Amino acid sequence: MDTETPAGSGYWYAPDERVDPPTAVLQALRGYRAAEVESRRSTRDSMGMGETDLLALRYLLRAEAAGGRMGPKDLSRLLGITTASTTSLIDRLVASGHVRREPHPTDRRALVIVPTAETDAEVRATLGQMHRKMLAVAETLSPEESRVIVSFLRGMTQALREYSEGH
Repeated sequence: MDTETPAGSGYWYAPDERVDPPTAVLQALRGYRAAEVESRRSTRDSMGMGETDLLALRYLLRAEAAGGRMGPKDLSRLLGITTASTTSLIDRLVASGHVRREPHPTDRRALVIVPTAETDAEVRATLGQMHRKMLAVAETLSPEESRVIVSFLRGMTQALREYSEGH
C-alpha cells in the first residue's frame, strides 16, 4: 500500500505528522471511536450478550438509579426496535438472570422490567475500571479546555445528525 498522502484531506490515509491540525483532530476522533468500539465489544463478550442487550441494561440501570421504572414499550422506543424484538430481548435478559419482570406499581395490566442487583454489580465491575481511567483523563482538563471540547463534540454530533437526516 502506498504510504504517500493521497489527494484530499488525508483523513483516511495520511500519518498524523503529514496532516493539518483539523485533519489530525478527525484522525484522533477516529482512533478514539475505534478504541471505544473495541472496548464495547470486549465488554459484551465478557458479559455474554449483544450490543442491544447491553444498551437495554444501560437504560434500565439508569432509570432505576433515577428512581424510575421502565416497561417493554419504553425499551422498544429507546432502542428503536419492534415490540416483538423487545419481547425476545427481555426473554434473553430474564433467562440470563440480568432482569426480572414485575407488576407495574400502578397499572395492573402492565409490567416493568427491573435489573437485578447482580446485574448492577456485574456492570459496575466490568465497566468501573474503564470509566475511572476515562474520568482521570477528563479531570486533567482545565475548565476552559473542557468547554472547548464539549462544544466541539456537540458540533460534531450535530453535523453527523444533519448529514444523516439528509440521506
